[in-house]
Amino acid sequence: MSSPAAPAPAPGGPRPAWLTDLPVLLVAVVWGASYLAAKGITTAHTVLAVLVLRFAVVLPALAVAAGRRLRALTAAQWRGAALLGLILGGVFLLETYGIVHTSATNAGLIISLTMVLTPLGEAALTRTRPSGAFLAGAGLSVAGVVLLTQNGGFTTPSAGDLLMLLAALARTAHVLVMARTRAVRGADSLSLTTVQLGTAVVLFAVLAAVPGTGATPWAAALDFGPRAWAGLLFLAVFCTFFAFFVQMWAVRRTSPSRVSLLLGTEPLWAAAVGLTLGGDHLTPAGLAGAALVLGGTLWGRHAADRAPRGAAPRNVGPRKPAPRAAASGPEAAGSPHPAQVEPAP
Repeated sequence: MSSPAAPAPAPGGPRPAWLTDLPVLLVAVVWGASYLAAKGITTAHTVLAVLVLRFAVVLPALAVAAGRRLRALTAAQWRGAALLGLILGGVFLLETYGIVHTSATNAGLIISLTMVLTPLGEAALTRTRPSGAFLAGAGLSVAGVVLLTQNGGFTTPSAGDLLMLLAALARTAHVLVMARTRAVRGADSLSLTTVQLGTAVVLFAVLAAVPGTGATPWAAALDFGPRAWAGLLFLAVFCTFFAFFVQMWAVRRTSPSRVSLLLGTEPLWAAAVGLTLGGDHLTPAGLAGAALVLGGTLWGRHAADRAPRGAAPRNVGPRKPAPRAAASGPEAAGSPHPAQVEPAP
């Protein structure tokens, strides 16, 4: 993971930490609320249309902001970013279809498994053995997901729960592929994000044009009322555009670890919003599962962050630093571009 430039001293003296922390925490809050917002405006018939509209709204602004840096990308960087965009598109498809078929609370908690799946994937690729503390945290998280998906009694997990689990695996793959795609190393993070989202929008538009895949973006837009448009703009402006620039701003004024820690509170906000505003209900087993997911992911993340980074794994030569998963959030914090944001669903 490349290191961001050292924070520049604020004019007139050091900046109070909370002035930097507060906007980042707000990103975690809006990401937590994004699950309920997406669920409120999306049906199985409009998933592709909503995805096209959401990112088509924000993409021109990102392209304008990237400006010359976007044009400066090499052909290899364009190809690498486009490949990552296809994977990211798969992540959004799984997440959005998953949200339609499960609760906002379950969606936000299950996707947080990315925080332990990413170090596990890195360990498998580098043939290193995770620490006992990390494995214990991962085990608690998995046990928590089992309890959470059995909230109403021991039954088969819902299709939405399984899709969110697949989305967590796909998000992990996105982080790991990004960390190992040489073509995008050194690429400007805003330009890389713009190309990825542009590729994803093209993918969604092509799929939406296939007969039988649901409403077209135009038809969905005509059916939207003021409340649906407000939800869509919330997802586009706050959960994507605002979140990207806050992270890019924050990592230049504090450490990537601090930003990542604050964004890691996203599952808490997802659960809080789902339970208080979305009418979700957790039984004692579900509450225990939620606690295990949150505790296990935080413990596992802490153990992964404390693991030695310089030791060479057995039989594979020098080890590269393990990427950290974004809170769920392109662009993942801890990818080769620490400022890069992964918009929550």
